[in-house]
Amino acid sequence: MVVLRLDGSSLTLDDVFAIAVRGGEVSLDPDACRRMQASRDLVERWVREKRTMYGVTTGFGEFSTVSIDEDAIEQLQKNLIVSHSAGCGEPIPKPVTRAMMLLRANALAGGYSGIRVETVRFLLDMLNADIVPVIPSQGSVGSSGDLVPLSHLVLGMTGVGECWDAEGNGRRPIAEALRTAGLTPPTLAAKEGLALINGTQMMTAYLSLAAVRAASLARQCDIAGAMTMEALRGTDRSCSPRLHAVRPHPGQQRSARNVLRLLEGSAIREAHRHGHEIVQDAYSLRCIPQVHGAMRDAMDYVRGVLAVEINSVTDNPLVFADGEELIEGGNFHGEPVALAGDFLAVALAELAGISERRIERLVNGSLSGLPRFLTRNGGLNSGLMIAQYTAAALVSENKVLAHPASVDSIPTSANQEDHNSMGAIAARKAFHVLLNAEQVVAIEFVAAAQGLDFHAPLAMGRGTSAAHAAIREVIPSLGDDRVLAEDLRRAAELVRNGAILEAVERRIGPLE
Repeated sequence: MVVLRLDGSSLTLDDVFAIAVRGGEVSLDPDACRRMQASRDLVERWVREKRTMYGVTTGFGEFSTVSIDEDAIEQLQKNLIVSHSAGCGEPIPKPVTRAMMLLRANALAGGYSGIRVETVRFLLDMLNADIVPVIPSQGSVGSSGDLVPLSHLVLGMTGVGECWDAEGNGRRPIAEALRTAGLTPPTLAAKEGLALINGTQMMTAYLSLAAVRAASLARQCDIAGAMTMEALRGTDRSCSPRLHAVRPHPGQQRSARNVLRLLEGSAIREAHRHGHEIVQDAYSLRCIPQVHGAMRDAMDYVRGVLAVEINSVTDNPLVFADGEELIEGGNFHGEPVALAGDFLAVALAELAGISERRIERLVNGSLSGLPRFLTRNGGLNSGLMIAQYTAAALVSENKVLAHPASVDSIPTSANQEDHNSMGAIAARKAFHVLLNAEQVVAIEFVAAAQGLDFHAPLAMGRGTSAAHAAIREVIPSLGDDRVLAEDLRRAAELVRNGAILEAVERRIGPLE
């Protein structure tokens, strides 16, 4: 079981993915608790001194000019959460919400938010007990942070609303779940509601999970591309180290090395190396390293942004206990994450796009030299004809979703908040593009495995044969027509659980 101790500065994307998807035990680092207590003590002293503090002794947004009486401070925090719980739309997936809970706690562990240690511990108690609020996915404009979804999260902390069941499908009252777990909801004290909902944790949660899955997908796309290259009797000269040394983009070089390793030992490849080799393959084969590599480099940028963001303090105002200073600013603005989300969506859309072009070459008999639509009895059978339609539909949808969200801004709060990042929209779109891209690559695996079947008894490469075997364990070779939806679902599951990648890496070692 994963065991994490949050200190506000050392969380990794793999940590986030592990806790969000597989679960584990999360606690607060003692040093983090000391920092949090110091900032909390300062807030409480300032309240006693009747100091003017945004969102503590004043209203919010345009109401920042309205003073709040000391005896109404707790009611102010409660009203903040209730009024800002204005979301709509389909619920955020349970693993993404688990990531939100973890990320919000880690941001607060930095010790600059003035929140009580016990309030953050309660949030982690909920996470450890798998009491995960059902949160609407729409309503955030990505500045002042993800106010709406985080408010729904805090609403759940107060015992209002619903939570997911253990499977993440059904729902039950969250108050009942908290009682069963022996957890008593806290009463939010001065500044605590504001500290909990100012931040980029919804957009960052979506993108953290997407980035980890995208890293796996990049390696799997190299595998699928190598299988297709082998099935189409393509040349591996386009992956020559000398070629890529003179254009040394890191991702491009890694992808080229992967393809060469996957094809090592291929009798299919050797049978066409002399005398029958095509001088130049189509771009979807010849440019695998360049296109896959560019996606990898884009993904590295996104991971770099997220590595900073998941260990950042993103609420407002911030309390600096060492200098007894309260600073108002805009760390909640989601622009860095919004741009990264848009970039990731574009990169994944391109990865799916080139994969679909390889699927087309596999099923197009005039291009492949294989039986049309990869079926022996064409006419009576349609083979994989319509699987390419599905891939085309997903790629087309991705092109629409790849339109950037970060270039838009609609002012809010009577123009006090006059530039918003729309980062939550960028993140949700990127996650949707990821799901589509995983399915497209899954379809390529199905088609490439079918194409390789026609080369028997020639041996495949060491890596591609391991991938082929992993596919055939759950998806039999296509003879007469059958319902393809189940094949495509199983293939997508292989991609999402990494089974093909795992089989390949057991055979030839880790891919880059």
